[in-house]
Amino acid sequence: MTGSAILRWCGAILAIALVPATFAAQGRLDPATLGKPPIDSWPTFNGDYSGRRFSTLSKVDTRNVHQLSLAWMYRIRSGGAAPPGSIKSTPLQVNGVLYFTVPDHVWAVDARSGRELWHYQWPSTGGNHLSNRGVAIVEDRLYVETPDCYLISLDIANGKERWRRQICDMDRFYYASVAPTVVKDRLIVGVSGDDFDIPGYVQAHNLETGTVEWRWYTVPQSKNDPGAETWPTEEAMRHGGGMTWTPITYDPDLGYIYVTTGNAQPVMAERTRPGDNLFTGSIVALKAATGTLAWYHQSSPHDTHDWDSTETAVLIDDEAGGEKRRLLAQAARNGQYFLLDRVTGRALVSTDFVKTNWRKGYDPKGQPIPDPAKFPRPDGTLVTPNVGGATNWYSPSFSPQTGLFYVSAVRGYGIYYLYDTSDNPMGWGGGERGGWSESMLQAIDYKTGRVRWSHLWEGNVRSGLLSTAGNVLFSGGPSNDLVAHDAASGRAHWRSILNAPVTNGPITYELDGRQYVVAAADDTVWSFELNPAPE
Repeated sequence: MTGSAILRWCGAILAIALVPATFAAQGRLDPATLGKPPIDSWPTFNGDYSGRRFSTLSKVDTRNVHQLSLAWMYRIRSGGAAPPGSIKSTPLQVNGVLYFTVPDHVWAVDARSGRELWHYQWPSTGGNHLSNRGVAIVEDRLYVETPDCYLISLDIANGKERWRRQICDMDRFYYASVAPTVVKDRLIVGVSGDDFDIPGYVQAHNLETGTVEWRWYTVPQSKNDPGAETWPTEEAMRHGGGMTWTPITYDPDLGYIYVTTGNAQPVMAERTRPGDNLFTGSIVALKAATGTLAWYHQSSPHDTHDWDSTETAVLIDDEAGGEKRRLLAQAARNGQYFLLDRVTGRALVSTDFVKTNWRKGYDPKGQPIPDPAKFPRPDGTLVTPNVGGATNWYSPSFSPQTGLFYVSAVRGYGIYYLYDTSDNPMGWGGGERGGWSESMLQAIDYKTGRVRWSHLWEGNVRSGLLSTAGNVLFSGGPSNDLVAHDAASGRAHWRSILNAPVTNGPITYELDGRQYVVAAADDTVWSFELNPAPE
């Protein structure tokens, strides 16, 4: 055994031996560090408030990424014979501990060794168990949503429950799945539910007590509310949809949170809701302290294809003409790329990032104009993108080094049809039959929206992304693999076969001078680190 191998073996044994001391030694996570976290952590869903999923770590770079090897793996168990679900959450790493979820479950494992420290199981009473996106952490507290509409606060040291608060009504077919976000002394949460014509909302809770401090509905609740003029009746808008099932982003200097909203309802049978249907399918800036609307940009006016606009609103800073610009970029599920002024919401760029056929053009505000000829019909309408979208909930990434906005993209066609042509359709009222599709990893010039390079996959790939200062871009691959690309060119430098496709967004962190790269595939968390060449 070489000297370096002996040191690695001894380090692993020492890490396991010290696990009981892990929590005793850790400090409290200061909310002030969430915007600019240290390199030894990944404390929020996207790494920081910006949504960029970019790490300043550079020990793993394009010259040595081929030396990545398995550090550890952890397969989830709930006490039964079968795993309790697929990991679609982004793990958070705080003070040497990883926290991740599936519906009704939270795990804490040692970030160096993968050894389980505790496991919390929620006594569920039902709800939609499609997914859970993860947790929020601040100080010594962890927060998670449950399928049956509760917000839970746990002690991060042992997983003991501190309190529970109901955040939605399961009897109305809401459920909760989004990773909450800590914003100063508040916790921002969203809701899910797409089948029974209910209004979406986002709300803020007191961190200590769980008390609701404000709620903002994504659709008007009365004829005097902003946006009511884009709905035909109060009845239509109160049942109008607009769920909030992906994490927000936040600009602490402006005091704005950026909320991305879901599709209008009924989903495809749109005849009862003529109009743009605000604020569904939109990027919305709210004042974090009060939930007051600052501005909006509607990415999918009058959505009739279940495309929504819940994809991450990524915050980018640059300079033009010697002046700093505060920007926001989104690659939306409908195939459109938008670059906005995040102070005012003014559109700077609106363009396709994959070929589409559903819009007639853009209005003066840079919002797409839907083509009624592409609305679902009883005999079907051929439309691109398909119902899965040109992208979806899996996280994009932005590298300030390359100036590229990365997105897992799909070009596909679907036949959209109606099965309910009555005067009072509910739920979907229609459906879609998918056809040909292809998936690719796209690198977009954030200033222009032009695709700089595209890596076409041989199969279907829909994973979250991670870019780093080492000029590496991590993504899932078509062969149940994790792939490392050159972030500037897209060239693949390394891949590792996993047990299933990557089901979340990779993260990275540094502990004891070692950079780890972590991703989940179905029911297993995989951790990699550099394996130096033999001495």
